[in-house]
Amino acid sequence: MISSAMSAPRPTTALPREIWVLVCAAFVIAMGYGLVAPVLPQFARSFDVGVTAASVVVSVFAFFRLVFAPVGGRLIGRLGERPVYLVGLLVVAGSTAATAFAQSYAQLLVFRGLGGIGSTMFTVSAMGLIVRLAPPTARGRASSAYGTAFLLGNIGGPLVGGLLAEAGLRVPFLVYAASLLVATAVVAVFLRPAALRPRPGAAPLPAMRLQEALAHPAYRAALVAAFANGWSNFGVRVAILPLFAAASLGAGPWAAGAALAAFAIGNTVALTPSGRISDARGRKPLLVTGLLVNGVLTAALGLTGHLVALLVVSALAGVGVGMLNPAQQATVADVVGSERTAGPVLAVFQMCSDAGQILGPVLAGLLVDHTGYGAAFALSGAITFVAALVWTRAPETHPARSEQRRPQH
Repeated sequence: MISSAMSAPRPTTALPREIWVLVCAAFVIAMGYGLVAPVLPQFARSFDVGVTAASVVVSVFAFFRLVFAPVGGRLIGRLGERPVYLVGLLVVAGSTAATAFAQSYAQLLVFRGLGGIGSTMFTVSAMGLIVRLAPPTARGRASSAYGTAFLLGNIGGPLVGGLLAEAGLRVPFLVYAASLLVATAVVAVFLRPAALRPRPGAAPLPAMRLQEALAHPAYRAALVAAFANGWSNFGVRVAILPLFAAASLGAGPWAAGAALAAFAIGNTVALTPSGRISDARGRKPLLVTGLLVNGVLTAALGLTGHLVALLVVSALAGVGVGMLNPAQQATVADVVGSERTAGPVLAVFQMCSDAGQILGPVLAGLLVDHTGYGAAFALSGAITFVAALVWTRAPETHPARSEQRRPQH
């Protein structure tokens, strides 16, 4: 099996135009998100709150995503992915603009949290569109193209955001709101509704039940990995790393932006080859390796005592996530298939990531306040290691190289 996998040719199936529309929109969204990521915890601290409270600002966004995800899944089933995607972008734009004018910590929490509602709407919609539109032999490449666009935005965004913060911590939020309006216009104009409708005379696509997905061990493993990824990379890294750079290294907002950009660069370098390898040789090897690499280097963040070391470790940790994400998205797409809708299945997958993003910053913030930054990063690395162990017992899902058939019902 290994030799045949190694000799498999690279996939050559072209990605549909609609995938590239989503890729372009993802870049614009991520560029704007990257603007606020390095300044958000410090903006919260400007209201005279501690590290734990500043971390909650990151968690509240994910909390609203988590709570609204089931509703978002049902909305997609009723209205379709495109309108839900567009409305979600507009909700986040309005929330972000309001955040720029927050006059208290409580207002900051409310405005930032409301953005989570729109975020889960466009995130789950985009996942559904990629699952449905990407050819089975190109799912890894579709996921890596989408992820690469996000990461290219995340490379430039934090650097520009750190510089914009010198003009005021509220400025990056206004620029982010404007970038979301641009993304909305791109999708509204170029994502053709006709391309998303079933062919004339074709029966409506059946829906995959959540229970059916949960019966598949690869889907369950993907949920655990999504939780770990949300905890370490969307939660703790965004909430704690900027504070670590300021407190332990004595650096300003620009250094936090540089560290987040270094992570995004490492991620970007790994994404495209990982997507191709995932399509050609299977999902599982990349999943396990990526989780292990990211876990080791996340734990090592607390041991860095110089900015250069922080940038190097951040970049290498990003490589691990770049190996993980295309294979994980492709795994979920393999389980669902392209002939069914799966709003609730995709929503639960996203909810696991959001749950990690909620709990990670809060518990890591408590560890920082009572123990130190090293313990917070070590716990995050350990959780990622657990996800890698779970994946070692899960089956391969690549259509041509499955190690195990789906459970019979």
